[in-house]
Amino acid sequence: MIKELRQEFNNSFTWEKYSAYIEDLGKKHNRAQDFRVAETPVFVDRGFRDKVLSACESIIDVITQYNFKALTSRAIPSGLNVPGETGHSAFIAFDFGVCEGKDGLEPQLIEMQGFPSLFCYQVLQDEVIRRHFNIPLGYSMYLNGYNRESYLQLLKEIIVAGENPDQVILLEILPEQQKTRIDFYCTQEYLGIAVVCLTEIIQEGRKLYYLKNGVKTEIRRIYNRVIFDELQQQPAAIREKGKLFFEELDVSWVPHPNWFYRISKYTLPYIRDPYVPKTRFLSDQRDMPEDLEHYVLKPLFSFAGQGVVIDVKPEDIAAIEDPKNWILQKKVKYAEVIPTPGEPAKVEIRIFYFWKEGEPRPVAVGNLARLSKGKMIGVRYNKDKEWVGGSLAYFEKD
Repeated sequence: MIKELRQEFNNSFTWEKYSAYIEDLGKKHNRAQDFRVAETPVFVDRGFRDKVLSACESIIDVITQYNFKALTSRAIPSGLNVPGETGHSAFIAFDFGVCEGKDGLEPQLIEMQGFPSLFCYQVLQDEVIRRHFNIPLGYSMYLNGYNRESYLQLLKEIIVAGENPDQVILLEILPEQQKTRIDFYCTQEYLGIAVVCLTEIIQEGRKLYYLKNGVKTEIRRIYNRVIFDELQQQPAAIREKGKLFFEELDVSWVPHPNWFYRISKYTLPYIRDPYVPKTRFLSDQRDMPEDLEHYVLKPLFSFAGQGVVIDVKPEDIAAIEDPKNWILQKKVKYAEVIPTPGEPAKVEIRIFYFWKEGEPRPVAVGNLARLSKGKMIGVRYNKDKEWVGGSLAYFEKD
């Protein structure tokens, strides 16, 4: 996105460098990055960075307003309300497409989530990519003056929150089978907490335990990575184990599972910002737009792009039986912004916000990026392509 830096990077790129980079990434955690890693980072100038952060802050204004919980009271699906909800989400992630605007490149919000992302893997990726490629001075994956040490310190303060790390766990379903498991192992390394499968939890009344080196250890705090949509697709025994989420327990959640739904696609219709595409609940859209092909139809309660209709037709609308659980969102035009040896690539940038207890607002601290040459960002749209996959953005510092 910065022409001079892009030319310099592309001119110095070799497949030998890339192979060494991927080999180095895989050394630490037994090649656990089970997804494609892009050949390049994204270089972002201050002007574009400030547009992205301005949009984020306007959304934060909505999330922090006094009636946000009332606005999102219907966001949590029936039967999935977890007791002990916190006052806010400890983590928020905003996904922006790099798009074509009237005056050049502009960010457009695609989705957001009150849920963790690859917070610790990105630290590793930054360290490794700098060993193999020339990242210019004055550029950082971190935001607001954060660096590796202060970023991890804040993350630890939020997740561990003064508890004994032995009594704090990262909870996931069959974590060793997840494509993002490298982030779990990085979290274990950087924060000193255990990665525990839902099936390994021992419940005794209101208390939960896990075995740490064969010793039954009480769990006081849970860094939750379980997505209920995925839980509901598991075998009966795992679904049965998942019922513990809905019981009164002597644990605290970070983030609390309810925020996965409150800060999500459900929130988009309440936001007015030039960098947020016009979005309406399908049930509120009385007259369908004549140019439906310029809209995207999305189910509220799904993840990873499942169920999204990209090229909307009237019959797609007519087939929906529960319009209150769908949104109609103005389609954005991704810019083919990254020159590559083949066709150019499109970019999404995810901004990480951390929200420490007691602070009035969350703070932007880091990011990840994804490159695509397909209709959407994601593995299924980029099979057998190069210069696509997971990456990170380097923002120009002030």
